[in-house]
Amino acid sequence: MSDASQGLRLYNTLTRTKEDFVPIDPLNVRMYVCGPTVYDFAHIGNARPVIVFDVLFRLLRHLYGQTHVTYVRNITDVDDKINARALRDFGGEIASGTLSLNEAIRRVTEKTAGQFHSDVAVLGCLAPTVEPRATEFVEPRADGKVDMITLIQSLIERGHAYVAAGEVLFDTASMPDYGQLSKRNLDEQQAGARVAVDAHKKNPGDFVLWKLSSPEEPGWNSPWGRGRPGWHIECSAMSAAYLGEVFDIHGGGLDLIFPHHENEIAQSRCAHGTEMMANIWMHNGFLQVEGQKMSKSLGNFYSINELLETETFGGRKWPGEVLRLAMLMTHYREPIDFSVRKLEEAENTLRKWKRGADLAPTAAGQVPVEIIDALSDDLATYATFQVLTQLAGEAMDGNDAAASLKASLLFLGFDVASAKVDEGHVGKAIAKRLAFIAAKNWAEADRIRDDLLAQGIQLKDGKDPVTGERITTWEVKR
Repeated sequence: MSDASQGLRLYNTLTRTKEDFVPIDPLNVRMYVCGPTVYDFAHIGNARPVIVFDVLFRLLRHLYGQTHVTYVRNITDVDDKINARALRDFGGEIASGTLSLNEAIRRVTEKTAGQFHSDVAVLGCLAPTVEPRATEFVEPRADGKVDMITLIQSLIERGHAYVAAGEVLFDTASMPDYGQLSKRNLDEQQAGARVAVDAHKKNPGDFVLWKLSSPEEPGWNSPWGRGRPGWHIECSAMSAAYLGEVFDIHGGGLDLIFPHHENEIAQSRCAHGTEMMANIWMHNGFLQVEGQKMSKSLGNFYSINELLETETFGGRKWPGEVLRLAMLMTHYREPIDFSVRKLEEAENTLRKWKRGADLAPTAAGQVPVEIIDALSDDLATYATFQVLTQLAGEAMDGNDAAASLKASLLFLGFDVASAKVDEGHVGKAIAKRLAFIAAKNWAEADRIRDDLLAQGIQLKDGKDPVTGERITTWEVKR
């Protein structure tokens, strides 16, 4: 392997170009990624940014040192659906003062947040450095960290927000370059189809920072009355609390560019008087399921937990590392078609890599520079996986490639335990193949045989000596 290396380059949505990454402080590289809203179990689309930015987190730690990277991923537990559930389940305790609103919401969200943590751990993702909850940053804090109410007050004082009809609204006209991230300008945001227009707004694009709560709704005390924050102000507060007014990387899904990230930028820059919020903005592409948009109405809406624990997709459960690889086989900025065929391809590829890694000594070797160089080119996972496949082939010849392959798989978040054969899976595949043979569907029968061979499973057809029926035996081939 070559000793050459290159610097990290990342695609910046803000500039629409791939840029050299130059951290503000190499001893404290800072990244913020929008996390889940925990009113329900996370779906497979939610898994993509978690996996993508986990790879970036691992790469940054490799390049700058594990103790020199701070990764913040929030938990959004301020949401009208969550608040309604808290009021329904704990309204009496909240009213009597025996339970605070924060405590009630935490009880509601504890199960879904816990399931999220369990699911993404099975996907091979590291825990972020810090995982703040929105409810902990609504009111001024004893530790002096940035909070939402104080941020909103600052925006009003600086002339970027106003109070109208019981709401505090951000004044988009007060920011001349509003819309840089999404490339939308204020002139395009006229009253009409895509922007709700309310009589109390100065401009159609003005958005809510604070809204009042009725006596029946959960809320926090504020200078503008008892209420609750708008969606966008949460991330502005939590990112500033742990990463400062300007930080290195902000990530999330493509669907968050507008309005969420655009409005985060507006709030943060105007509240702090800075030219930037984050220097680089990264967004992963959309996800479809078997060529269709994922939706409950189409019956193709899957939670991460369903794929891991039930046989609802492709008639079987899927290991977390297979889901992880399937997500990474498509470049993070491209749309992905999540399909059974893609999962099968990922599973077969992972088996080949593991067979090579099995030949390594107990200790893993070094991650090859080619792996780091590929990932340093805007997380070019396809090129990365080509190197892994090359190493797997070389490992069979008994050289040091197996140790490098083992180290690389560990680095990328994959389990390097011995590649064990799932006998149940093989048995089901053989049964399907025999059914295809009986139906004279030779193409599908051959496909199953070839798929198993790619997994290191060689089939041998014969006849039962007693009944004369066709039988199939199998053995593992390295």
